[in-house]
Amino acid sequence: MARSGRPRGFDRDAALDGAMHLFWEHGYEGASLAVLRHAMGDISSASFYAAFGSKEALYRETLARYLDKHGGIVGALDDETLSPRSRLEQALLASVAVQTDPAHPKGCMLTLSAMVSSEAGAPTRDLTRAEREITRQALQRCIAAGMRVGDLEPATDIAGLTALYDGLVLGISIQARDGVPADTLRAAIGHAMAAWDTQCRASSHPEAPRRQH
Repeated sequence: MARSGRPRGFDRDAALDGAMHLFWEHGYEGASLAVLRHAMGDISSASFYAAFGSKEALYRETLARYLDKHGGIVGALDDETLSPRSRLEQALLASVAVQTDPAHPKGCMLTLSAMVSSEAGAPTRDLTRAEREITRQALQRCIAAGMRVGDLEPATDIAGLTALYDGLVLGISIQARDGVPADTLRAAIGHAMAAWDTQCRASSHPEAPRRQH
């Protein structure tokens, strides 16, 4: 009888991790079905479609897995046990730690895997764009919280600061992929936090470094 469905010993989690790393490293369109099936434990074509349905469905599942395992920046930005400045700084530092970790591909899967593609890849572009907007909104909430609790001046340009830190998050991904050292990226975060400190109220935020006069 012909075999169908999943092979004996099929490990779905291991298969998803293999596919996630491949999409992360080579992008949605750069990962062929043949190479994906090999990375997922040499599963057959029939097993692949029985378990995941399609390449796009697999990508969506691996992206959700990536966000669950490695995409904690939004949770950090919304952590109300910390001051707004601390949660922003810690979220950025955590992003560097993940994106420079040698245990998996460098950079951010959300940023790199579907930014540019053919028209056939439009659904994955839309998906990652929507997820990046979630991060952008979390950054905006964090900055707005800084104003609400009195850390930042009422005239602070929320949209401008959001764009600055969002650009940093996206830039970390590209620089990490290019091999820029983690220490350099952490130093960049220190400089970027100075933009927050310049918007502090005259009384100054206790966490912000004192300016020399």
